[in-house]
Amino acid sequence: MDIYHTIVRPLVTEKGTHQSQQSYGATKTRPARGGAYAFEVHPDARKPQIREAIETIYNVKVASVRTAVRSGKRRRYRFTYGQTRSWKKAIVVLKPDYHIDLF
Repeated sequence: MDIYHTIVRPLVTEKGTHQSQQSYGATKTRPARGGAYAFEVHPDARKPQIREAIETIYNVKVASVRTAVRSGKRRRYRFTYGQTRSWKKAIVVLKPDYHIDLF
């Protein structure tokens, strides 16, 4: 899969904007980390592919990647029921010295 097809779009939400501005210093038990950014990714993308795509496209260093598959919701249209599409979300945590200017 091409790295430019791995990342579908950034998710710019109120929660995502708040998480991108939060960074933490190192403690005894936890290493330092930068902000966390949310992206919609291709459903077949794996964590190493997401990491490589973010590092290449945005020229940053990724500390960790968390993923979640969001199932589609049931919706009614006139007299029939359907379902919205399922999609995959990735939360990318950057190393302390990096940030993405989108958010």
